[in-house]
Amino acid sequence: MTPVALTPVVLIAEELAPAAIDVLAHDFDVRHVDGTDRPALLAALAEADAVIVRSATQIDAEAVAAAPRLKVVARAGVGLDNVEVPAATARGVMVVNAPTSNIVSAAEQALALLLAVARNTASASAALKAGEWKRSKYTGVEVQGKTVGVVGLGRIGVLFAQRIAAFGTRLIAYDPYVQPARAAQLGVRLVGLEELLRESDFISIHLPKTPETVGLIGEKELAIVKPGVRIVNAARGGLIDEQALADAIAEGRVGGAGIDVYAKEPCTASPLFAFDNVVATPHLGASTAEAQDKAGLAVAKSVKLALQGEFVPDAVNVQAGGVVAEDVRPLLPLAEKLGKVFTAVAGGVAASVTVEVRGEAVANEVSVLKLATTKGLFASVVEEQVTYVNAPLFAADRGVEVDLATFADSVDEPTLVTVRGALPDGRTVSVSGTVVVSGTRETIKLTEVDGFDIELTADGILLFFRYVDRPGVVGAIGSILGESGVNIAAMQVARREAGGEALMTLTVDSSVGAELLTQSADVIGATAASAADLRDE
Repeated sequence: MTPVALTPVVLIAEELAPAAIDVLAHDFDVRHVDGTDRPALLAALAEADAVIVRSATQIDAEAVAAAPRLKVVARAGVGLDNVEVPAATARGVMVVNAPTSNIVSAAEQALALLLAVARNTASASAALKAGEWKRSKYTGVEVQGKTVGVVGLGRIGVLFAQRIAAFGTRLIAYDPYVQPARAAQLGVRLVGLEELLRESDFISIHLPKTPETVGLIGEKELAIVKPGVRIVNAARGGLIDEQALADAIAEGRVGGAGIDVYAKEPCTASPLFAFDNVVATPHLGASTAEAQDKAGLAVAKSVKLALQGEFVPDAVNVQAGGVVAEDVRPLLPLAEKLGKVFTAVAGGVAASVTVEVRGEAVANEVSVLKLATTKGLFASVVEEQVTYVNAPLFAADRGVEVDLATFADSVDEPTLVTVRGALPDGRTVSVSGTVVVSGTRETIKLTEVDGFDIELTADGILLFFRYVDRPGVVGAIGSILGESGVNIAAMQVARREAGGEALMTLTVDSSVGAELLTQSADVIGATAASAADLRDE
């Protein structure tokens, strides 16, 4: 009796936008728990296939261990400080976040801080509310015509630059990873950090926090800034030395600052809080209704893709990240199934494997096909769940090198994928396939197995028998499988010449155990017999 498949459980540990919950509600069992209640969280994780958190819930090694069914951890936000990614990776659990959900909000927050510092908005507001009308005390400066230095031209830095350019500013930027031509397209001149510090009337920081960027602007850098410069940091705390910045403001070298992030958070005491010309906010860069909704929707869609076995572009612990082109997406299940067939036909793990892609698809980025193939290669080899996350780990542990080769040459199919590998005994095995499109239907086809040309749908359970071509073999296989209650759905025999070596491929409706497979091989005198389960997980 076939067991009834359980509906995957998605555990929501913190508040999520209603629209995000709607994405999941139709296909999954959506449950809720207070992620800050540790005992309740661990208990709820026992049945979870996915968990969605924000920043308050800790998903560490203990939490991952408490979730035997867990396939994906989703953080509805940008950072991952509360998710122990290595522990998840070791278990094959995908970790996703929403890297672009708050980029507009963060850019706008930096712009708001810059304008507030330029016009002394916060201190003037506080004074007026305290009963003081002192217009001259809060005289500010215009932004138009000034030089604005952008430290970091990533996604947020670019958005900020585009917006501040509308004020009639001159833009310079420091980013060692951006080409001058790209900066020129944005109307930005690339300079070194020292030149940026010396020339800028305003500086806005938009860098990630890494060992290289922590303390990037400290006492030494602040000693060479243009007098009266105003500095904004709405990126990450610790990129500016807060005490050094406070000293520079006190000495008058820095005319003001807008600070949204701090080296240690929550932060309620800082030397910067003593100055009227410092606008300080409690890490509000992502605190907009739109950013929160975008983050929730993004991770909900990623969770749905992950639980449906699809590739997830925003997975942070998958080695082939990035958006998968529409022409490449149908090739993912093909590559994975070819990996499964390869391992079955090879009879074990190869020493090295090359994934060859030929035809139209190579106009796109196809490195993800190597990852999908690797996932298929180990699906029947290890007891653990094999995912896009841990498949490279299994390959590395077993010393299997998986390479990718692309060829733009014309082939009979629009795109042909071949998995070719060398076995430890010196043999070479190959399997090939393609995706046939008919209207809106996509069918995965096997076109070659170990040098034999075939045309068979890559679906269900496939059996492979290699033997010497002679009369009666097909009938013998049909009889022994029939007597064992195994129904044959499709069959194909390929041979190079009459009476030579032949390959019989069968699609059957139920699993065939090792004992029955061996018996069948013995009946026909097969030199090799194997099975590949290509049913959707």
